[in-house]
Amino acid sequence: MYVQTREASDVQPMTVAIKRLLESRHRPGARYNVDNLTAILEAAQRIALVMTIVLVLVSTIALLISGIGIMNIMLVTVTERTREIGLRKAVGASRRAVLEQFLTESVVISIAGGVIGIVVGISIPLSVRFFTDAIRVPISGTSVVVAFLVSLAVGVIFGMLPANRASQLNPTEALRYE
Repeated sequence: MYVQTREASDVQPMTVAIKRLLESRHRPGARYNVDNLTAILEAAQRIALVMTIVLVLVSTIALLISGIGIMNIMLVTVTERTREIGLRKAVGASRRAVLEQFLTESVVISIAGGVIGIVVGISIPLSVRFFTDAIRVPISGTSVVVAFLVSLAVGVIFGMLPANRASQLNPTEALRYE
């Protein structure tokens, strides 16, 4: 027998009332179960929490790996452009100008990757809508903004070391570098 209530708050009292009714109408040793879907809902919520934690851990690892990749690319760029940096500093570029240049490059690389990820992430739910109207995957504007800001932060955080290293080069030594 299935029973449905109008309000979610009525589920527990209704479960108790049905259990009492069954106990009063059957002999003491009768076997029956009175359950509600609250336990299943709680299990689903626990599973969703675990899945969220796992996804956050996986995305954190992916962000760290991509950040380290950006940092390595920028360190190689600084090494390859040491003479250019020395020339800029010899002509009068400030430490801050060199820092901003390499930090901007790092942020552009990171944001480009973030925008590609956002476009792919949005295009999948939108493409599902072309095939069927039965499935609607919601797209959160907040998640798009957070993804963009996180990619910006990764570029700034992991680009700071190479940019700082480039800005601290001695112009004389940098011009002699081969």
